[in-house]
Amino acid sequence: MESKWFRLAALASVVVMAACDGRIYTRGGVTDGDTFYVAEYAYFDEDPVTQAWLAYSLDLSACQLMIGGDNPARNSSYDCELGARETLDQEWRERRALDSTAADRYLDAHNRVVEAGWLREYVAVELRRDDWELPDDLDTNAYRDWRRDNLRGHRPMQRLLGSWNYRDR
Repeated sequence: MESKWFRLAALASVVVMAACDGRIYTRGGVTDGDTFYVAEYAYFDEDPVTQAWLAYSLDLSACQLMIGGDNPARNSSYDCELGARETLDQEWRERRALDSTAADRYLDAHNRVVEAGWLREYVAVELRRDDWELPDDLDTNAYRDWRRDNLRGHRPMQRLLGSWNYRDR
């Protein structure tokens, strides 16, 4: 458990963790900004699902910040999404180990993808953006075959527990 808190503390040092003041800037329906603000309720909600998505949000936003630029909210890469998905699954497994009653249809399906060894392909196929550079060794056809038998009705999701905004200067 200490490693999880250390990981979150390290991410928090990269990502400004504060409640959003309500001013959320959007362009094209996506929040913009140079600072990621964690949703206030996520600090106090011990729900395993919330905490798994919080870990994902922190990991993804920290990676976007590391890419840099004037508007990190607009940064997106296959590697960032893959890393955040690995964190999501690890946090979910740790939370479920502590609470055997924890259940979530999406996170359980996501975990099946990871356990079957298809996370790289899942990210590339289900969450892909046109500007991503993908690894050459992905086996997307085999993944699609596996998905047909194992993920019927599954819809990919991204749940960010916070929003991007511009830091007061």
